[in-house]
Amino acid sequence: MTRLGDGPADLAVATESPTDCDGPRALLLEAREVPLGGVRGMSVHRSLPQRALPMVGAWCFLDRFGPQTARMRVEPHPHIGLQTVTWPFVGEVRHRDVLGSDVVVRRGILNLMTSGEGIAHSEYSVGDGPVPLDALQLWVALPDSRRHGAPAFERHEDLPVVDLGDGATATVVVGAFGGVSSPATMHTPIAGVEVRVPAGATVSLPLEPAWEYALVGVSGAPEVRTDAEASTPLADQSLLYLGIHRDAIQVRAAEPTTLFLLGGEPFEADIVMWWNFVGRSHEEIVAARDAWEAGTDRFGHVVGHGAERIPAPPLPAVRLTRRRRRV
Repeated sequence: MTRLGDGPADLAVATESPTDCDGPRALLLEAREVPLGGVRGMSVHRSLPQRALPMVGAWCFLDRFGPQTARMRVEPHPHIGLQTVTWPFVGEVRHRDVLGSDVVVRRGILNLMTSGEGIAHSEYSVGDGPVPLDALQLWVALPDSRRHGAPAFERHEDLPVVDLGDGATATVVVGAFGGVSSPATMHTPIAGVEVRVPAGATVSLPLEPAWEYALVGVSGAPEVRTDAEASTPLADQSLLYLGIHRDAIQVRAAEPTTLFLLGGEPFEADIVMWWNFVGRSHEEIVAARDAWEAGTDRFGHVVGHGAERIPAPPLPAVRLTRRRRRV
């Protein structure tokens, strides 16, 4: 998925020192609706980044496109410094990229694209007209050890499932959870997990105390016990930031519930994120934008496409700065 560019709520402000995550939190953050417009005619709900919380571990971006009926036509566009994690609930999306990948992603299948120094891809819904669509599109910031490398693409159809008891399950999409690991190639200690809880069940999700976590509501409005005396309702599209130093979190479902758990070791650096690029400096972002606009070999050519592509938006009239945590 491509972003339209940064509005005022997305631009980082560097006038304060960053805040380290130093303990448990129970911060409920609402997603904001972002119209994608154009021929796509779609809107998404964006849970990350938030002004106060730009990242959870290495997770730096989360859109949910759906549930809606729409015709998706995201033309070729570039990325640097990140991995895209596409996790569908409803519908089928065709992915094509500069590596020659041409696949259809559907429910239960993980598409993982690693940009490295630069990659480009497109995403089309399957069919000529509007179709039901619902999926998560997430980005993972790459560490210095991998962000300047070659691009890569993986597809995984057999992901491990953890039995949480009482009929609840956890599909480990990326990273590690509950003693098992996804086959997806990640480059920082991380967890991305779909949790499904049947009506009337209460389950405990095991956590790594040294990692920070957040829960994202997909369906079902569960109650999350954030400490011994408090529970927090988690509505669809909302993100509950849990902080660090927890070894477990309890979730109670009055109705069939689906959540997505994000977690990981606090990231090694603050990032500069603009449009589809994740870097460490203003100059890196400018260089990537110039390369895309000039049509250089850095991003290649997406298989099956002609000259169509998404142009980069204008840079803001301010220097891009690193995104810093405020909670």
